[in-house]
Amino acid sequence: MAKPNLRPDHNGTQRAQFNSNKKKIYATQTVCGICGKRVDFKLKFPHPLSPCIDHIIPVAKGGDPSDISNLQLAHLTCNRQKSDKLVQKIEFCTAPELISNRVLPLTFDWKNL
Repeated sequence: MAKPNLRPDHNGTQRAQFNSNKKKIYATQTVCGICGKRVDFKLKFPHPLSPCIDHIIPVAKGGDPSDISNLQLAHLTCNRQKSDKLVQKIEFCTAPELISNRVLPLTFDWKNL
């Protein structure tokens, strides 16, 4: 006999909040939070690279099932490989690195040469 799904983000009280946050993430994020590659929203489930929502701290490990700060965009296959493991979150920056001279000293002590 199949075990009933008791997770609150699937069937319980937090389902509406999870769905709302899922829409926000789909509208604002474009990169997989696990592998760092672009997610193609034209691909649909069950395609391995289709978009899905990953719990950064898995619900099984005490993570909040519907808090947006615990949710990130992911590829289906990346999310399945991660499963309920805890991994260090990687920040992916797509902006070019800014090289500046602002950290250089404004004066130079010529006497101590």
